[in-house]
Amino acid sequence: MRTAAIRAAVLAASILAAMSSTVSAQSTTGSIFGQAPKVDQGTVVIESQTGLRRELPVAGGRYQSPQLPVGVYKVTLISDGKTVEQKDAVTVLVGSNIEVSFAGANNANGAITSLDSVQVLASAIPPIDVSSVDSRTVITREQLARLPLGRDSESIALLSPGVVDNSGGFRSATGQSLVSFGGSSASENAYYINGFNTTDPLKGLGGLTMPYGAIEQQETYTGGYSAQYGRSDGGVINAIGRRGSNEWQFGGHMIWEPASLRESRDDVRYENALPQSPVAGDMYWPKSRDTRWSSTASAYAGGPVLKDKLFFFAGVEYERAEGDTVGNVTSAYPYLDYQHRKPRWYAKIDWNINDNNFLELTGASSKVKTQGDVYDYDFNALSRLGFVSGADTTEDGGDLYVAKYTSYLTENLTVSALYGEMKTRAYASPAGYDPDLVYVDGISDQNPALNGGTPIGNAQIVSSITDPRRGNKTSNFRFDLSYVLGDHTISVGIDNQKAQAVAQGSIPTGPGYIWRYGESDPNVPISTGLGVPATGGFPNGEDGYYVVKAIDNSLATIHSTQRAQYIEDRWQVTDNLLLSLGLRNDQFTNYNSDGDAYIRQTKPQWAPRLGFSWNVNGDSTFKVYGNMGRYYLGLPLNPSINSAGAVIQTRQYFTYGGIDANGVPTDLTPISGVVAPNNYFGQLPDPKTVTARDLKAEYQDEFIVGFTREFRNDWVYGVKLTNRILRNAIDDFCDIEQVADKAASLGYDIESTNSCYLINPGRTNVFVLRDTSGNYVDVPLTHEEFGWERLKRKYYGAEFMLEHPFKDDWYGMVSYVFSKNYGNTEGQLRSDIGQTFTSTTQDWDYAEIMENTNGLLNNDHKHQFKVFGYYQLAPEWTVSGNLRLISGAPKVCLSYYGENHTDPAAYGGIYHFCNGQPSSPGSEGRLPWIRQFDLGASYRPAFADGKLAFSVNVFNVFNAKAETNIYVRSESAPNVPHPRYGQALSTQEPRYVRFSVSYDY
Repeated sequence: MRTAAIRAAVLAASILAAMSSTVSAQSTTGSIFGQAPKVDQGTVVIESQTGLRRELPVAGGRYQSPQLPVGVYKVTLISDGKTVEQKDAVTVLVGSNIEVSFAGANNANGAITSLDSVQVLASAIPPIDVSSVDSRTVITREQLARLPLGRDSESIALLSPGVVDNSGGFRSATGQSLVSFGGSSASENAYYINGFNTTDPLKGLGGLTMPYGAIEQQETYTGGYSAQYGRSDGGVINAIGRRGSNEWQFGGHMIWEPASLRESRDDVRYENALPQSPVAGDMYWPKSRDTRWSSTASAYAGGPVLKDKLFFFAGVEYERAEGDTVGNVTSAYPYLDYQHRKPRWYAKIDWNINDNNFLELTGASSKVKTQGDVYDYDFNALSRLGFVSGADTTEDGGDLYVAKYTSYLTENLTVSALYGEMKTRAYASPAGYDPDLVYVDGISDQNPALNGGTPIGNAQIVSSITDPRRGNKTSNFRFDLSYVLGDHTISVGIDNQKAQAVAQGSIPTGPGYIWRYGESDPNVPISTGLGVPATGGFPNGEDGYYVVKAIDNSLATIHSTQRAQYIEDRWQVTDNLLLSLGLRNDQFTNYNSDGDAYIRQTKPQWAPRLGFSWNVNGDSTFKVYGNMGRYYLGLPLNPSINSAGAVIQTRQYFTYGGIDANGVPTDLTPISGVVAPNNYFGQLPDPKTVTARDLKAEYQDEFIVGFTREFRNDWVYGVKLTNRILRNAIDDFCDIEQVADKAASLGYDIESTNSCYLINPGRTNVFVLRDTSGNYVDVPLTHEEFGWERLKRKYYGAEFMLEHPFKDDWYGMVSYVFSKNYGNTEGQLRSDIGQTFTSTTQDWDYAEIMENTNGLLNNDHKHQFKVFGYYQLAPEWTVSGNLRLISGAPKVCLSYYGENHTDPAAYGGIYHFCNGQPSSPGSEGRLPWIRQFDLGASYRPAFADGKLAFSVNVFNVFNAKAETNIYVRSESAPNVPHPRYGQALSTQEPRYVRFSVSYDY
C-alpha cells in the first residue's frame, strides 16, 4: 500500500511540475529549495534513491541545494539530531526548482514523525515553479508511456506551445522530421543528451538522439533561458537519460506497425500544365502505391553495482522497417524495395565517490542503415517491372561519449566539469553505378520529335558520389561554478565546443558531368544573368529545346571553434521576488579547407539575460514573470564548403539534333560558353576576402512577460506574450559585378573577385578585395546601394494555457497560440524551395531576388491549438489523446523576373513574381489547416501487478492529408508554365496503427 502511495505521489509530482517554467536549459540537474522554521542546530537532509546525501544548514529560515541529479528524493528537517518533519517522493525534474517548505516545529516529546504520516501527496507540491524566469515544458518517462506520440524527440517537442513542424519537409540525418520554434528556421535549434550538445555541426539540421525507452525526461525550451547556455535562437531539445539506482530494474518493449492498417498517400499529378513528353499523362508521382511496415524491439536493465556507490543503466533498441516506394516519373529510382535498420543504444554509469563528489559516464548511439533494390516501373499500368540494380547503401548517425564530474566543495560552493565527444558518419555506397555511363536528367523535357514521344534514359541511377570518410566530429567542454552567498546564487563558467566536417561534398559520376534537358520559349533568352541567349537563333533550337552539360564538384574538410563565458546572479530580493541577472560572451571562429580562419568573431559579443519572478501571494499559487535576452548563433560548417570552398558549379548550354539509345544528346550546337551561376569555377578564395570586414554573428533579441495561476486547487492557467526580433544574420551575396563596379568607381584596379561573399544582409558591408598590386582594399556598399530593404524577421505570440494536473484519475493540457511571423527572411534556411544550404541560401544573393519578399514567413502559423492528456478509466485501463489544429503556412508563387520574365540572377524562375506581377509571401493565400488527432489505449492486467502492458495507438484518426509544402515555381522557362506548380511536396502522414506490449520490472 505504501509503495503504491509513493508511486502515485511520484507521478503526480512529475506531472504537476512538467508544464512549469524552470531554471536553465540544456542542464542535467534540478534543485530543491524552501523555507523551514528556525530550530536549534537545524539542518535539512536531502537523500536520493542512489545514495546521494546532502546536509544543509537552515540559514535565516531558508535552504537551497542546487545541481541535484534528476530523480526522486526524501527531504528531512532535523533539529538536535532528531527528525522534525520528513517528506517523501519529492521528484526533481531537469532544470526545475522544487519548493519543499516545512511548516512544522519540534514535537513536544521530541519523537520522530512516522513515515506514513509525512508522505507528500500531489497537492503538497506547489504546482507553479516560482523560482524560474524562463519558458519550457518537461515531459517525464511516466507521461511518455501514456501519451500517443511518435517515438522521437521532435514529436515530444510538438506538445509545447509555439512549436510546429517545419514548413520545408526537412529531416535530420537519421530521418526525424524537424521542428520550428517561435518562427525560427529548423536549423536554429539545439539538441542535448545529458548536457552534451549533439546538434548537427554541418547544417544544424537536428541532432543525435537516444533510444526512446531510455529517456527519463525531456525538456523542451521555448524561450528565456539563462546566460549559462546559448548557440540557439530557435529552441532547445534536452533529453535526460535514465540512470541506475539501489533497486534493480529491467524490462522490454515490442512494437509493430502493420502495413495493412496504414492508409495510402494521395497521388501527385501535374497541376499547371503537361510536359512535352509526359510519361503517363497527368500522373507525376503515384504515392498511393507506397507500402510500409515496421517493428521495434527494445530492452533495458539497471541497478547497483555497489549499493549507494556505483550504479549502471543500459538500454538497446532496434527498429526494422521495410516497404516499397514508387518514385516520380523522372526518378532514377522508379520503384524501390527498401529496408531500414535503426540500431540505438544508451548506457550510463553513476559513481558516488563520496557524499560530495560524483562522476557520471554516458554513452549513446543512434544510426540508420538503408539498402534495397531498384526495379523499373510502368507508370501507365501502375505495375512493377523487372529488376534494374541494387540501391545505394547508406549509413548515417553516430556515437557519443560524455563524462561529467560534480563536486560539492562546501555547503555553498558547487563545481562541475563536462567533456564529451561525438562522431557521426554519412556514408553512401552507390549500387548499380557504371563509371562509364553518364547520368541523364529531365528526360520528360526532351524534344518529342526526337524520342518518338517516349522519354529516353539509361541505367545510370547515380548522379553524384561521396567520399566514404564523410562525417562530422564534435567535442564539448564546459566548467561551471555555483556559489550561494546569502540571498544570491552566483554562477560562472565556460562553454567551449569544437566541430569538424570530414570529406564533405560530392563529385559527379561517370565522365564527371551530367546532361540535363530543358525547354524554353525559343524567342526569350534562357538566362539573361548568365548571358545564355534564346534557342531560336541556333540550329535545332526553333522549338525551344536545349540541353545543359552540368558539373558540380565540392569536397572539403573544415572545422570551427566556439567559446563562451558567462556570469549569472540569481538574487532573491525578497521572499516573493527573484531577479535573474546574467551576461554571456560568445566567440566564433570558422576555418576553410586549408585550415585558415576566414571568420574571427572573437571580440566581445555580449548577450545580457535579465528576468524576474514575482510570487504574488507568497504561496506559489500565482506567479508573474518576465525575461529579456539576446541570443547569438554561430555559423555552422556548411558555408565553409560553399562561400569559403573551392566549389565547381559550371553549366554549358546546347541545342541538339538527336538523342542516342542512352539518352545522350547528339548533334550538339553550343549556345553559350562555360558559365557558373555563382562564379563557382573551383578557386579557393583568399580567406581575408571571403566575408565582409568585421562580419557580425547572427543574433536575436527576445522579450517575454506572462503569468501562471492556480485555480481551485485543480487547475493551473496562464498567459504569456512573446516578441522575437532577428537583429542580424549571415548569408552570401553573389552579385560580384556590383562589387567590381563600386571598386572601379573608387579608382581601384581589382585583380579578381570571389564567387560569393558572406555578408550581414540589410546592412552596410565593406568588401575586402585585392588590387593588381596585391594590396587589400576596402569597398563599401550601403544597403541602399545593394538595392534591398533592411533585414527583418519578427515574431509576436500570445499564448494561453490551461492545465489540469493529475488528480481524480486524469490529466489534461490545453494551449492556444495566436502568432504572426513576418519579414523578408526566414533565417538560415529557405523552406519554400527546400534549401538546406544553411546561411548560404538564394536569399540576398542578388537585389532582384529580394524584391517583394516582405510578407508572412514560411514558418508562420497564425493559430495553434493543442490538447493532450489521459484518463485512467480503471486501475487496469488508461485512454489518451493528442489533438493539434494548426493553421496552414503561407502560399508562395515564384516565377521569372518582372513583366518581361527575365532572369537577371541566372537562377531560373525563383523571383517573387507570379504571372509577371509582384507576389509577396502569403499574398496567394494559405495552405490548408493541419488537423491531427491521435488516440491511445493501454491495458495493465492486475495479475501482472501492473508490470505488463498492452497498448494500441491510432495516429491521424480521421486520415487528414493536408498539404504542408507545395512546389512554388510557376514557370519552367520564361513564359512557360511549370507543370509541377502547386504540387504537394509533403503532406500529413496518413493514418496508421501501432500495437505494443511491454514489461517493466
